[in-house]
This record gives sequence, C-alpha cells and structure tokens, in this order.
Amino acid sequence: MWRQFDARDWLRDRRAGLQDVQEPVSKIIALVRDQGDRALFELTERYDKVRLESLSVDRDQVTAAYSQVDSRLIEDLKQSKARIERFHSLQLKAMNWEEEVEPGVRLGMRTMPMERVGVYVPGGRAAYPSTALMCVIPAKIAGVGKVVCCTPPPIHPLILVALDVAGADEIYSVGGAQAIAAMALGTEIVRPVQKIVGPGNVYVTAAKMQLKDFVDIDFPAGPSELAVIADGTAEPTFIAADIIAQAEHDPDAACVLITTDPAMAERVGVCIEEQARRAKRREVIARSLSNCGYILAKDIGEAIEIANEVASEHLSIQVRDPRSAMSKVRNAGAVFIGPYSPVACGDYSSGTNHVLPTAGYARTYSGLDVRHFCKSVSMQEVSKKGLKSIGPITMSLAEAEGLQAHSESVRIRLEKQ
Repeated sequence: MWRQFDARDWLRDRRAGLQDVQEPVSKIIALVRDQGDRALFELTERYDKVRLESLSVDRDQVTAAYSQVDSRLIEDLKQSKARIERFHSLQLKAMNWEEEVEPGVRLGMRTMPMERVGVYVPGGRAAYPSTALMCVIPAKIAGVGKVVCCTPPPIHPLILVALDVAGADEIYSVGGAQAIAAMALGTEIVRPVQKIVGPGNVYVTAAKMQLKDFVDIDFPAGPSELAVIADGTAEPTFIAADIIAQAEHDPDAACVLITTDPAMAERVGVCIEEQARRAKRREVIARSLSNCGYILAKDIGEAIEIANEVASEHLSIQVRDPRSAMSKVRNAGAVFIGPYSPVACGDYSSGTNHVLPTAGYARTYSGLDVRHFCKSVSMQEVSKKGLKSIGPITMSLAEAEGLQAHSESVRIRLEKQ
C-alpha cells in the first residue's frame, strides 16, 4: 500500500481519471441541453437514487434545517465565516486604483463583480458545509448580484444552514455533471450563470472543463491531494495524520511524501497503518491510500523541485527551515508552513480558501479568491499636456505598423492645441 513513486507517474495517475469520464460526461451534458429540467429529474433519480418533487430549495426548507443542526455548530460556522471574510476582504485593497503616472496621463483599474455566479457544493459520501462557506463568501464580498448553488440530494441540513449563513441567493437540489450543465446552459428553472466555481469528483471537473465555451470556470478542482516535503527532523505522526485526513475525503484522493530521509518514509508508512486502523472512515481511507506513496530526494533543493513538478493542491513543508524552503516553492494550491500548520486548519478555520486546483493544474491556476468573481476594466485619462508627451510616440509606432488613421487620430488633436 505505502510504496515509492516517481513524480511523473504520480501526476499522470492524477489526470487519468479525467480522461476516463469524458464520454459519459458529454452524454449527460447533451441530455441537459436537449431536455432541460426533465433530464435533471431523471438523472438525479438514476445517479442519486432520489425522486425529487422540486429542484428549487425554498425558504421553509432552509428554516427547517436550522432546527436539525446543533446550535454550537451553527456558531462555529459563523466563526469560520468571520475568518474567511477577514482574509478575503483584504484582497479588495489592490483591485481598484487610479494614479497619475506622468504629468497629464492618469491610469487606473476598475474592478466590477459579476452579476450571476454558480457554486457547486459536493455531497454524497460526506457533507461539506465548509465548501459552501469557501465559495459563497468570496462571491458576496466581491459584490456578486446572485450566487446560485447546486448540491446533490438529499441535501444535509448542515449544508443548507452553511449556504444560508454564507449568503446564497438560490439553492438547487441537483448534483454531478448535470448540475454543472444546468448552471452553464440553463434550464426552465435554473437560469444560466456567468461563471461556475467549486470542487467535485472527476465527473464534475470534466463537465466544467467541457463547458468552458459556454461559461467561465475557476479551475479543475477534483479529488483532494496533498504533498509533504519532509527531512529527518519531521514528526512522522504529524505527516501521517495529514495524509489520513486527506485520504478520508474520497477514494480518489492522493497524497505523496517527498523526503530526503528513507527512514522517514518508513516511519511515516508505519504511522499511517496505525492511524488508518483507528479512523472512522476506514473503507474510504483504505481505497485512497492505494493512490499514496513517497518519493526520495537527494536533498531539500531536489525535494522542492519535485514538489514544483507535482504542483499539488496542498503542500505541507515540514523541514528544519520551512520558511527558506517556502521561498523556493512556485507551484502549489496552498502551502502549510511548519509542523503546527495542519492542512485541516486551511479547510475550516484559518480563513484562507480551500477550493484549489488539483491534478498538477496549480502550475497555471491560483486558488479561489475574490478576483475569481470579478471583471476588471482598465482606465486612462490623457490631458492636453499628457498628449503632447505620449502623442508623438503613439504616432511613430502607428505609422511603423502602417496604421495611418491611428496616427491621424492623435495628430488632429495635437494640431487643435
């Protein structure tokens, strides 16, 4: 079960699942496109074994959910919400600016929220109220007009409460690739959105990628991943605990230890076996652990380069000087620095976002943040004085490109001064 990997093999296995589901996902999308709500009802009964009376979740259902959730848990959701709001509100500072960059030339950026955004909250094997918070709260901070949420039935009361605490505007009881198709293409009940965010299984991820011509998406966010960089100073029980925590998400979750110490790899393997035996979700963990293993590196420098190649969703750095190692990391969804930064804190309570690119896509995508819910427009205002400064440059380059009218549009203004 606990075996040695090559980095390329580990990454190839992460993407193989996406390729396997392309055809069935295409068929689901076609059904929703052609049959609308009828397809959503039929697919929900087929895959979720639930016969729905309505796709929409009304206010009475949300209110009833509160009575089924412990009051302490509701308070914990609100505490987590406050921390997520704090972190994401800080991101607004650099999104709108205006400055006179030289006399008579004023430039700036104006960032505006999208009007209608879709959020996918996974269900099935477990309830993920934290994902509801992570997706909806940044959208509301950005100022999105309507946040539309889809989640598979039967919807756990805790998810309904979390969506309400976060500020969701519309909730629909539909999951899987069909939910993504509904939000992207629209049906009689579900109006289409501009963008879809949120994690899911390989079917959900494949659907998001196939529908990119119709709707913007955040990034591929499939089954959970963790890479750990460790040297001989690391605590093996901590590493094993983080690996088990990711493994309990989904049978397709995967973790890799990148270590300079072969003995550490052995000790972590022993600790994983011990901790897995005590875990409540033993069956899921056992299947996930078949995707897990270790990679040996000759030194910390090589370990970091392997981590950059793997580009994992989560990266934990547990070495003698973790800050120094962190400075060389280029590709990761989120980084957890030092032995007392469990990935679970990022999942729930620190305030950073846990919706992150997987399967090596952290090489090209960033994790979910406020900017995913916005569009930016550049601005410029040039005075007569400013045009005297930059006008001749504009004319010269325009004429060099053979675009005489461009040059003339400047010249005619300069001659009027």
